[in-house]
Amino acid sequence: MTAINRLPLHGVKILDLTRVLAGPFASMVLADYGADVIKVEKPGQGDDTRTWGPPYVEDQSAYFLSINRNKRSIAIDMSRQQGQTIIRELAKKSDVLIENYLPGQLKKFGLEYQDLRSINDRLIYCSITGYGSHGPYSNRPGYDLVIQALGGMMSITGSSEPVKVGVAVIDLATGLSSVGAITAALYQREKIGKGTKIECSLLETQLSLLSHIGANYLNAGWEAQRHGTAHASIVPYQAFTCQDGERIVVAAANDQFFKELCKIINLQELVTNDLFRSNKFRVTNRVQLISILSKKFMEKPLTEWLALFQKSNKVPYGPINDMKGVFENEQVTFQKQVLEMKNPNRTKSIRVVGPSVNFENIEKSSMLRHAAPLLGEHTRSILQTELNYTNEQLDKLIHEKIIQ
Repeated sequence: MTAINRLPLHGVKILDLTRVLAGPFASMVLADYGADVIKVEKPGQGDDTRTWGPPYVEDQSAYFLSINRNKRSIAIDMSRQQGQTIIRELAKKSDVLIENYLPGQLKKFGLEYQDLRSINDRLIYCSITGYGSHGPYSNRPGYDLVIQALGGMMSITGSSEPVKVGVAVIDLATGLSSVGAITAALYQREKIGKGTKIECSLLETQLSLLSHIGANYLNAGWEAQRHGTAHASIVPYQAFTCQDGERIVVAAANDQFFKELCKIINLQELVTNDLFRSNKFRVTNRVQLISILSKKFMEKPLTEWLALFQKSNKVPYGPINDMKGVFENEQVTFQKQVLEMKNPNRTKSIRVVGPSVNFENIEKSSMLRHAAPLLGEHTRSILQTELNYTNEQLDKLIHEKIIQ
């Protein structure tokens, strides 16, 4: 790969002390962008998600494989003094360290920010927690399910009963927030020459995702309601059931879209009806309008409605796809975001959803350098190449079960 085609984070070394989802997702994105990520795991156990299954690809968890590509795995027992020494030695040569332990847990190992800054003042230290490093909840374990409940996401998701989002969206969003903060800190370091500490929490991320719902309450005292697929402030903006039981989503977010929608479904008289003449009135008279539209959509099967909307191509619309529908969708296949990675550790290759961004002059497939590692797969090679450990030293550490 020529210099002009190098990935943006080529040459950046990241020491990853995270497990489960938010942290590993963040480090995977950074690895996709070219960073060299060393994933630190517990000998004999590894990241919790190694056991999260089925399904498995041969004997590897599909969950683990989905968020740990492009990393090297080193297995170190951090509870042992020599293990802590190894991590400090690696941190001294790293640009970034990411951890998601409970606040204060790494203090007993001498691996907090203050400890490592003294040996590497250029280190960017990112802590991911559930609730933040201080406060009455700081020592609670943070899990996406609980944060979605406590932070309000469940109160606005679902129809009659509160439900969680189908993926751990707060974990994933926290991972992306961490990626943004880390890249910003790397840029800052180029200007001032010093590293910094970053704190990202699931709770703060959840609050930021409340967006206008939070603003509505804070500024107007509006308590949020569950609207299913519908929108509190835009009508019609939801799913409708078709004749065959399939559903179509329509997003008429302005008056022009509403006018075109009425033309497509042959209900032009709604445009001049005083009850629906603007979004404000459509929201006020939501029940009447949705009743009319719901009856109309029951007149044709989904495929016929999709054909009519496609012919117009002036209103945002789409079917509610299952996974089969998603990955057979013509736009998804055109973008070639589903990629295949060879897995040198197993006979089967794996299919993955590729990175969500595109860099000019860089093939997306080149961002996927190797599949998720086996536990401790790179322990020896990392300690030999990064820290110049000898075979005798490594054999001794393995015998003493400090590394695997």
